[in-house]
Amino acid sequence: MDRILSVGAAQLGPVSIGDSRADVVARMIALLGEARSFGCRLVVFPELALTTFFPRLYITDEREIDSFFETEMPGPETKVLFEAAADSGIGFYLGYAELCPDRGRSRRFNTAILVDGGGRIVGKYRKVHLPGNPEYVPGRPVQEMEKRYFEVGDRGFPVWRAWNAVVGMCLCNDRRWPEVYRVMGLQGVEMILVGYNTKLIDRDGAEPGHYPMFHHRLVLQAGAYQNATFVVAAAKAGNEDGIPLLAGSCIVAPSGEIVAQSQTEGDELIPARVNPDDCALGKRTVFDFAAHRRTEAYGLICSRAGAIAPPDGS
Repeated sequence: MDRILSVGAAQLGPVSIGDSRADVVARMIALLGEARSFGCRLVVFPELALTTFFPRLYITDEREIDSFFETEMPGPETKVLFEAAADSGIGFYLGYAELCPDRGRSRRFNTAILVDGGGRIVGKYRKVHLPGNPEYVPGRPVQEMEKRYFEVGDRGFPVWRAWNAVVGMCLCNDRRWPEVYRVMGLQGVEMILVGYNTKLIDRDGAEPGHYPMFHHRLVLQAGAYQNATFVVAAAKAGNEDGIPLLAGSCIVAPSGEIVAQSQTEGDELIPARVNPDDCALGKRTVFDFAAHRRTEAYGLICSRAGAIAPPDGS
């Protein structure tokens, strides 16, 4: 069976706080048009693609907070995106803020969905690794308050069979954690999709300026190589309401090599042809997990969250 698949990382330029959902969706539909011209069957949009990255804002009004969230998917403003994708036979990954009722209370998640070429939702993921602080921190040049606006995801890291491949999802900060790739790797993942919003201003002013892009590529390439999987990463980029965001959208092969990457900080489709069969070499050699993993040595991974050094003199 020929499993070669054309995929596209659909980078978005900045989405300002005054931009409407309709404006953003129109931009996304334009990227779908480019994807169709390249023969793409799957497109990856960024994290929280439909709005500005509101977790950097300190908002106290509940109605204003809820205005950034989707209560249904597709909804009135996103239905046209689903229709345009289905008309072209293109599936997509979409990151958005999800508001869902649960036994009389509202729950908020940073969510991504996987939509097939017929416009049907086939998978949902909720972000696990929420960065930053639960409240405003005085003196910081940029706030990072995902813990204020979202609950920790409650679905783990599942994978799905789609496009004749085993596909997984994660979001932004998740990509920095090796456990994310490995949990999906243990399920035979062949393509991990990730959308992100990464600022270029260090919240504490301590990092050298080249770190964000270096670390971004480092974790994607290491995760791909160590789990013999493709990774498709799509950014929100450019200067968003005064905050510069990392671009760097790219597609990484199971070898860890970047096979396609963005050239701009605006709306841009980054296409590539990938073959999930290319994952087989790593999975049957260096990263043949059944042959080489030693789970008896890894107990601390799941029994301890924080680092504890041995006592002095040990």
